[in-house]
Amino acid sequence: MYTEARSAHDAALRRLARAYEIDPDKQRDLLQEMHLELWLSFKSFDGRCSLRTWVYRIAHNVGASHVMRGRRSAARLVELETLEAGIPVIDGHAEINHWCSASTLLRLIHQLKPLDRQVILLYLEGEAAESIAEVTGLSGVNVATKIHRIKRLLKQMYAEGVPHVRN
Repeated sequence: MYTEARSAHDAALRRLARAYEIDPDKQRDLLQEMHLELWLSFKSFDGRCSLRTWVYRIAHNVGASHVMRGRRSAARLVELETLEAGIPVIDGHAEINHWCSASTLLRLIHQLKPLDRQVILLYLEGEAAESIAEVTGLSGVNVATKIHRIKRLLKQMYAEGVPHVRN
């Protein structure tokens, strides 16, 4: 089962490791940790969700734990609740690419709280709200609202030139 998961989702796991960690050495460590936890997790995999959902759930939990361990101060993370209402909405992945490069976007995403980071990364991987809800434990409506707010927040952060802060 692990071999099937690895061959089908290794590229996604690599992208997630890069999204959760900037330092290349720590990215490799995080990727190894994701693979280890995935391998260990199959003793409790009962097939109630798809293999893809299981892989994302494990990888994002490992990534979120990594961020929480490495986080020095909660003050460095951006709160969605501080978002002001008058900011224009981004209408999807194509527009995000239009206003900033992938590396800039990743630097901005690194500043989000772990759950918000997890939601937007799954969205950028092309996952539907229902799938994101299954991985994160949020409701589908809550996921859709968070995606909307996170996109607005990322646009605001980009417009304000928020500097990169490591977690």
